[in-house]
Amino acid sequence: MEQDPGAFQEQNQPGSPLDEELARVQRIITLLQEQGIVLRLIGGLAIRLRCSSASHPALERSYSDVDFVAYKKQSRALRDALPANGYTADRHFNALHGDRRLLFIDEAHKRHIDVFLDVFEMCHKLSLDQKLELHALTLSPADLLLTKLQIVQLNRKDIQDILALLLDFQPVEASQRPGEEIDIRAITNLCAQDWGWFTTVTDNLDRIPKEAAQLLNGDEANLVAHRAGIIKTSLVNAPKSSKWRLRSLAGRRIPWYELPEEVDE
Repeated sequence: MEQDPGAFQEQNQPGSPLDEELARVQRIITLLQEQGIVLRLIGGLAIRLRCSSASHPALERSYSDVDFVAYKKQSRALRDALPANGYTADRHFNALHGDRRLLFIDEAHKRHIDVFLDVFEMCHKLSLDQKLELHALTLSPADLLLTKLQIVQLNRKDIQDILALLLDFQPVEASQRPGEEIDIRAITNLCAQDWGWFTTVTDNLDRIPKEAAQLLNGDEANLVAHRAGIIKTSLVNAPKSSKWRLRSLAGRRIPWYELPEEVDE
């Protein structure tokens, strides 16, 4: 379900440094798409691009590096295409970790460009190789939300990003437009198979309304709480796999997540 990147470029015309960064990101995605290479923006910048609420005074935040996800099968093409467009490959990093991540440097703007291949992993593994083409520039809202809800130790920026997504996107059961809505099915299908994912996501959905009440006005906080509640109810009610039920017997006595480690550059 490919969409026209130009429609999103019009929303972020160059002006401020952030607008210029978003325009650069959109240009490189479009350039690589013309070469048949699929590259999608993730992380805080992706949420800023998709969510008008990310510019809410309480949700404004800084952005450091640029994160993408791409197909692992296109990693060789990426290693050629990004340097050809002004990004310097970190050869040492890519030699060590190139089966799952690639690192490039935008020296002109002093930013790291981190490209995850097929899988985005922090506290849990989120497989994305079948989901990169739901939207022309970023992951779908549901998958952007999952990249944040999988984090056991949410920081302030993570919370701000989750709030922006829940303010701007309606959760929909079995969405027909998964690139434009929070497709609850994408979340329940994952969490109904994996007790660890379920536990981290539901813990965070319980936390988010309290954070919303601290940062947002009453109507906004109520909307976030309502949408978080819709998602959690779907997760709780979804039929669980035998693997999920077996793992649930051990519960929290056994760690169900990994704390992400910094990968040496």
